[in-house]
Amino acid sequence: MQKDERYPIGKYEPKPFSEAQKIEWLRDIQLLPEELERVVQTFDAAQLNTAYRDGGWTVKQLIHHVADSHMNAYIRFKLGLTELKPVIKPYEEKAWALLADNETVPVNVSLTLLHVLHRRWYAAIKDLSQQDFERTVIHPEQGREMSLWLLLGLYVWHGKHHTAHIISLKERMNW
Repeated sequence: MQKDERYPIGKYEPKPFSEAQKIEWLRDIQLLPEELERVVQTFDAAQLNTAYRDGGWTVKQLIHHVADSHMNAYIRFKLGLTELKPVIKPYEEKAWALLADNETVPVNVSLTLLHVLHRRWYAAIKDLSQQDFERTVIHPEQGREMSLWLLLGLYVWHGKHHTAHIISLKERMNW
């Protein structure tokens, strides 16, 4: 059976709250920037400009996308923690990936941004209780409330998902 290159680690599956899961996911939030950086540290310009699959984004676009997405995540968490059921702002991630900064800004800028962003994000959520994680935001495009716990798991998966895209490409290309 051939692996689906779009979902190298499978699709996101929500998990119920537990202290053990919280510890694991918080560690994942802390480690993602380092893991992503380690995966691409030896890449040259040609490798960074290689699509991870036919019709997919380039490695450079993936890295900038993770930074864009996780900036939005951090803001969504802050809104969810300080407002009652705030409506979050969706964004056109495919359009963002085509903006000039994704082409002209080196990936190390987004990697650095991820390091500092994840440090702040971790500090903001590390001591939250189960009740805090039950707070919700409203996603207008999906027309539903989403708990901060669901979002935490989703964004942990998101970082691993895109890191796995790059690792799969490296393996296929023997880099």
